[in-house]
Amino acid sequence: MPDPQPGTPLQASPVFATGFHAGHPSYGYGRADNPTYRALESAIGALDGGECVVFASGMAAISAVLGLAAGKIVLPSDGYYLTRTLAADLPVTVAEVPTAGPWPSFDGVDLVLLETPSNPGLDVCDITALVSAAHAAGALVAVDNTTATPIGQRPLELGADIVVSSDSKALAGHSDVLLGHVTCRSADVAGRIRHARTVRGGIPGPFETWLAHRGLGTLDLRLARQARNAAALYAALSGHPLVSDLRWPGAEQDSSYVVASKQMRRFNGVFTFTLRSQDAVERVLAASELVTAATSFGGLHSTADRRAQWGDPVPPGFVRFSAGCEDTDDLVADVLRALSTSDL
Repeated sequence: MPDPQPGTPLQASPVFATGFHAGHPSYGYGRADNPTYRALESAIGALDGGECVVFASGMAAISAVLGLAAGKIVLPSDGYYLTRTLAADLPVTVAEVPTAGPWPSFDGVDLVLLETPSNPGLDVCDITALVSAAHAAGALVAVDNTTATPIGQRPLELGADIVVSSDSKALAGHSDVLLGHVTCRSADVAGRIRHARTVRGGIPGPFETWLAHRGLGTLDLRLARQARNAAALYAALSGHPLVSDLRWPGAEQDSSYVVASKQMRRFNGVFTFTLRSQDAVERVLAASELVTAATSFGGLHSTADRRAQWGDPVPPGFVRFSAGCEDTDDLVADVLRALSTSDL
C-alpha cells in the first residue's frame, strides 16, 4: 500500500479502468491486474501469511486450486457440495473422505483438499498431522478456510501450501459481494494460480473488490459479536426438547472442540442443529423476527439454511445457523420464542 498523503482519501477508490498507460510492470490490461485487486490481496495476504490472488467467487478460486492437480485429488465427502460436483467433472481421480476421517494413505495423490470446520457439518480435522502425511507422500495441501476466516485460523502457519476461501461469506461480511481468494505459501504456486485467473477470466469486479476491502476492516469486530451470539444460542438450545444434534466447535462439549481449539485462534458464529422435520424448520423461521432463511452465512444478519434442500446428506430438519451481529439478548429471546410459538 502507498504511504498516506495529506488530503487523499483514507481508502483508495476502486479503479475501473481496463486499459492503462504503457510502462508499468503490472498494470497494462484489466483482466491481468488492477490496483484495487492488489490492495485487497495485500491485506488478505498479510492475514493469511502468504501471497494472495483474488477471484470473482469462491467457486472460481476453488476451480483454480483443483486445476493444479493432474492425477488424483483427495477431498472431504462432507464439505461444500459444489466442490465435489466440480471435482467430479475434472479429468482426475477423486477420492472422498469424511473430514473427521479416517484418512487414507496419500500415495499417488497430487492434491489434498481439507475443509475445517467443514460446511455444513462443522467437523474438524488436524491440519498439521494431515499436512505432514500428505507432504511425506509428495502431495500439495489446500485448506478451505471459508468457515474459519483468516482471523480464526491460519492454515499456512500450520504447514498447508494453499488457503482457499469464499469471501462472499464472513470476510466481506455484508451479504453484498461475490468474491473468493487463494493464498499460497510458494510464490511459484501463486504465479500458477494468478496465471489461471488471467487465462480463464475469473477476475472480480473492482467495485466488489473495494467493498470486500471495506468489509475486511470490521472482520474482527463482526466475528467477536457473531461468536458471542453463537455461544449464547448454543447455551440456550442445549437440552432444548425440540433441538437435537447441536454442534458448534467453540463449545467445550462439542466433539470437534479439542482439535479445533488447538489450531483455531478464535471461533465464529456458525453452528448447526436439527429439528424434527422440514415443516418444523419452516415454522420456526416464519415465527422468528430476527432470523432470515438464506443460503449464505457470515453476514451481519442472522440467517438459517435448511441444508437438505441443496442435496447435502443431512436430515430434512438439519439447520445451519449463522449468528449475526444483533443484540445477544434480543437474538436469544427471539429464537426461543420462535421455537415455543411455532406449534412444533
